[in-house]
Amino acid sequence: MIPEPIQHYLHEQHVPFLRHWHSRAVTAQELAQSLHVTGYRVVKSVIVLADQKPWICLIPASATLDLVKVRETLGTREARLATEDEFADRFPECELGAEPPFGKLYDLPVLMDESLEVAEDLLLRAGSHEEALEVSVEDFVGLESPRMASITLEQPERSHVVHHDMHP
Repeated sequence: MIPEPIQHYLHEQHVPFLRHWHSRAVTAQELAQSLHVTGYRVVKSVIVLADQKPWICLIPASATLDLVKVRETLGTREARLATEDEFADRFPECELGAEPPFGKLYDLPVLMDESLEVAEDLLLRAGSHEEALEVSVEDFVGLESPRMASITLEQPERSHVVHHDMHP
């Protein structure tokens, strides 16, 4: 179940979203399989510490975060994956591993991979391993004002982003 604070935040900000119930899926790739969509349509939140400051990095499920690019983009000396112990308390109502990318709700800056800009909508975790949210890229960017940059390892398949129209 999507936690009430997340639903309230989206309603309060007038961001339309669709809810997708699915069988339990822990990884983002499992989520894509469960929803019968390509991993390029599903995005994952990766929590990093850049000079000890936490960030939410939003990347396609099928991609791998490039910490060197994150460090260079943010102009920090260090960028590393945060451990679950370092961020679990920031998302108290969420299942561990299902952290949503709503940085303003959780007082965290968001760094979004620029490859996601070409998609029409995003399927993302919202605190649950059994329900996902779908929001338009335009609405997400308007809501979160993420910093945009290329932050994933280069993969030849990256150009195969699938477009999908949201249906209310």
